[in-house]
Amino acid sequence: MAGHREEEPVYEIAVAVPKRRGKEGDESEDCVEVLVDEFRKVGLITERVVGIADEFIKLAAPLEILGRTAAELRMRKPTHIGMDLQFEWDDVNAFVRQPDGSLFSWCERFHFYRHLIYGIVNKSQSDVILKWDAEEIHWEPGEPLLQRLESENIVKQVFPIHVETKRKELLRSWALNWLDFTKQPIDDIYSYFGTKIAVYFAFLGMYTRWMLFPAGLGLISQLIDFGPFQLLVLPIFFVSITLWAVVFFQFWKRKNSALLTSIRTSHCWKLLHLLWTWWCSWQISYSVGADPGYDLGYQLSGKEWSSVQSPVELAVKEGQDRRKDEEKFQREEWFGAFLRVRNDAIVILSIICLQLPFELAYAHLYEVVGSDVIKFGLTAIYLFLIQHFTRIGGKVSVQLINHEKNVSREYRADSLVYKVFGLYFMQSYIGLFYHALLHRNFMTLRQVLIQRLIISEVLENLWENSLPYLKYSYKKHKVRKKKRGEKGSTKGRIQFASRVEKEYLKPSYSASIGEELEDGLFDDFLELALQFGMIMMFACAFPLAFAFAALNNITEIRTDALKLLVMMKRPDPRAAVTIGAWLNIFQFLIVMSICTNSALLVCLYDQEGKWKIEPGLAAILVMEHVLLLIKFGVSHFVPEEPAWVRANRVKNATQAQDVCSRQLLRKISAGGKLSHEATKDD
Repeated sequence: MAGHREEEPVYEIAVAVPKRRGKEGDESEDCVEVLVDEFRKVGLITERVVGIADEFIKLAAPLEILGRTAAELRMRKPTHIGMDLQFEWDDVNAFVRQPDGSLFSWCERFHFYRHLIYGIVNKSQSDVILKWDAEEIHWEPGEPLLQRLESENIVKQVFPIHVETKRKELLRSWALNWLDFTKQPIDDIYSYFGTKIAVYFAFLGMYTRWMLFPAGLGLISQLIDFGPFQLLVLPIFFVSITLWAVVFFQFWKRKNSALLTSIRTSHCWKLLHLLWTWWCSWQISYSVGADPGYDLGYQLSGKEWSSVQSPVELAVKEGQDRRKDEEKFQREEWFGAFLRVRNDAIVILSIICLQLPFELAYAHLYEVVGSDVIKFGLTAIYLFLIQHFTRIGGKVSVQLINHEKNVSREYRADSLVYKVFGLYFMQSYIGLFYHALLHRNFMTLRQVLIQRLIISEVLENLWENSLPYLKYSYKKHKVRKKKRGEKGSTKGRIQFASRVEKEYLKPSYSASIGEELEDGLFDDFLELALQFGMIMMFACAFPLAFAFAALNNITEIRTDALKLLVMMKRPDPRAAVTIGAWLNIFQFLIVMSICTNSALLVCLYDQEGKWKIEPGLAAILVMEHVLLLIKFGVSHFVPEEPAWVRANRVKNATQAQDVCSRQLLRKISAGGKLSHEATKDD
């Protein structure tokens, strides 16, 4: 179409199906042939690749198909005048393009692909008989074809595939670029992986850059002798890193707000579209927050939106059903809150009754054992056992969450984050509290911190990057072994020639706990949160911890990038506007660090162990309260969004109000004119 800048379609989705075992027959009834034909009917470009054990159908969508799908779904997109309007393919030039020049983001395209391929249904009035080898499959009227084939294990998996040119460019400019330790192409990451992964790496990069300040301060405090002022070094360091943490997270909120405004994500367009319709119909002014995945109970299909009632009908119906809806929502709200409190109580009691004695027993044995070799072996056994205990606790948490009344997947994921972090909090910190506050053995405390920060993190990084490769190698070995066992197979080395088959054999980017609710970022954020808690809560005992954490995070950026680009399947894009529940956990750890470091300073200066309230100790207690006030004061006085973001939001809201007001006035004017003419005719 004239005026449309056509983009060359690229293959971004693959469907894995097994090879046919039987003889070639009538292809018109073969279910895979029918599936490929249906893909082409909806406008997708297909390419079939035969692998060693399976066959793959690669899918690409022309720009026009994506545009018409967006119009069918009534998606809202930002325009050049700053307003988000319903997308129309004929007015494509009015809409803002993505940072990489494409019209739709990867998250939007992925949604369109799923709508197209899972929207293929049997439109006839009777069953369609499909064949797979010697079996017959009944495709019922109105049934999605892809879901039917998935239930029959004919479609093994639908998964995104890497775009090789973009993957290599990201490898060059990001994963293998060590010239700038923390510089990352966030726009390119967003365009290729989606919002959630881009937000994670933006946070990790900013966190690592800001970490250089306390790392340098820690090195100075340990390497320089300040003479008579040495007693003041730790209190000054404690105050400095507390202020650093408070200011960092406040400025992260500002950057997060600016970042999302600049890339103009549209992950919550369903919610915005619904609220926009309400606003235009009822003249209600809503302040729409970013609440990804919120389920309002509406399916935003084209048929339903085409039958939207008039404002008067909606207002009458609203008045009749308001009381019933309020009572229903209140019952569900309080019942859901009760279930969450009950489940949280179960997790907390389990931690106290089962995990706490185990942690204290390990900490006590570590304290009384004299041999370093035995201590190392004890730590290895402890880490092995505690991982299994934590995974069991995580599975129990998932089962509890499935019985909660959470409104969306994102809320369920946040509930999982809180519960699992409670398990890891006990695992990671109770032994340190035991050494620091009960025995006041700061030498042992520093040894444990070194083990956790250096040995554990190095080993964990090696493990999390080698495990995907081991899984991939094992799957290739199984495929080769199965192929050699078939009749007539060659005895030479079996090579995997197709890239799509190699990607199919790679592990998915999923969470180690609750993979149905979270992706692999769960483990990455958990690692960062545990590190942050360790270096902050015991900063006065081991100031050098910040330097080790900074070095680890510089490496973490590159290893996580390599993991996503080389060792894993391309992840499904997930919508997220912030780091979610992890932000609350980081804020909780800051408050905990103020309390624990104050206690550590008291222990350091109270050498006799009599807890005397002398001027120095009293000053520490006063300092604790002052820092708590500063923590909450900074959150109040430093705005969470920059002024230009706030100005743009107000401007867009004003423009939207003007447009809706004009549309509503035209409707009222047209209705009044018709009524006047009808009265005149009578």
